[in-house]
Amino acid sequence: MRIAVLGTGTWGTALAQLLVDNSNEVIMYGIVKQEVDDININHQNSKYFGVDILLPADLKATMNLKEALLNAEVIVLAVPTFAIRSLLKEIKPLLKNKPYIVSVAKGFDEQTHQRMSEVIREEIDANLRQEIVSLIGPGHAEEVILRLLTCVTSTSLDLKAAQKIQKLFSNDYFRVYTQTDEIGAEYGVALKNAIALASGMLSGIGLGDNARAALVTRGLREIVRFGMHFGGEERTYLGLTGLGDLMVTCNSRHSRNFIAGEEIGKANSAAQFLKTNTKTVEGIKTVKVVHEIAESEHIDMPIVEGVYKVLFENARPKDVIQEIMKRSLKAE
Repeated sequence: MRIAVLGTGTWGTALAQLLVDNSNEVIMYGIVKQEVDDININHQNSKYFGVDILLPADLKATMNLKEALLNAEVIVLAVPTFAIRSLLKEIKPLLKNKPYIVSVAKGFDEQTHQRMSEVIREEIDANLRQEIVSLIGPGHAEEVILRLLTCVTSTSLDLKAAQKIQKLFSNDYFRVYTQTDEIGAEYGVALKNAIALASGMLSGIGLGDNARAALVTRGLREIVRFGMHFGGEERTYLGLTGLGDLMVTCNSRHSRNFIAGEEIGKANSAAQFLKTNTKTVEGIKTVKVVHEIAESEHIDMPIVEGVYKVLFENARPKDVIQEIMKRSLKAE
């Protein structure tokens, strides 16, 4: 099968290698010449994975979007959420054969508050594509590139589309489950980034396992409350796109959100981090979007609200933690 992977970052590279492992013809699209050349000439993506990781020799990359999409049966969107809409506008006039569009981004459109599948539906007419599929769950590219065991979900409103992508990506180190709760799954994997920022802050401050266990548990409660408000199914949050993704993101040093939160916690302030950070930390935008939605919909989200205060109102993490601890006592 011919597959276009749009994005030459960590996740795009890891998934492109996986798809080549599964005997597909894969071409990556990127906008940074150095990365594209590195993949084509050196069979590496050294910017993200160093020089020790060798990519398959038949994995190709291009800076020409038309070339990448030519005869593609599947398009994998592996760019940050802020770049999705503009990329879709470029893709639309080039679509010829109703490909499957697979979204692997976790987050929201900052202006419209839409989930990624909603953005794709708005930009790409249904007659130009198959039903959208989100490949999401607890997967770090740094482990997938090493072919370490990983399980994620193929989520789509159309079960047959989900099953098609499930078979395409599954192998002996990457197992894919199907599900059809698009709302619940996409909210779950997006909101966990906000909780992961808080988890990192706890680590940076010097709090221990007890605090993190409480945070993850109460954070999951907030995610469930938010998702179900918009029609997500409660059982989804006990699966890979809920508890699974939350656990790995709140505890892993591969998580940019956790590491960002840790830096903020150590400084007991977000000011310096926000001033100097150059990496994509999806949780920062997610916190802002969720805060705005929760405020307008009257959804109780004390942890997310606390992180919002740290990021956007110059509150100190230690003070926010004390505020949460002193909230009125209640039943679990």
